[in-house]
Amino acid sequence: MATIVVDVMLKPEILDPQGNAVASALPRLGFTFATSVRQGKRFEIHIEGDATPAQLAEVEKAAEVLLSNPVIETYVVRVEK
Repeated sequence: MATIVVDVMLKPEILDPQGNAVASALPRLGFTFATSVRQGKRFEIHIEGDATPAQLAEVEKAAEVLLSNPVIETYVVRVEK
């Protein structure tokens, strides 16, 4: 069984109010390591056997059409071992 992961993030020029809220809350909770935070989505798609180029192409199309909004988001498709 393989896992295909799709990571979706807002494009850098798009405001991220949720990320900003997290970034503001971190210091109040005693965490001082972050200079900024961006929030995204992660989809894990489990398939039988090893991922084939055809399956990756299908997931890529699904990411473009369903899992992300290409106007404001970018995505990366990868196989996780």
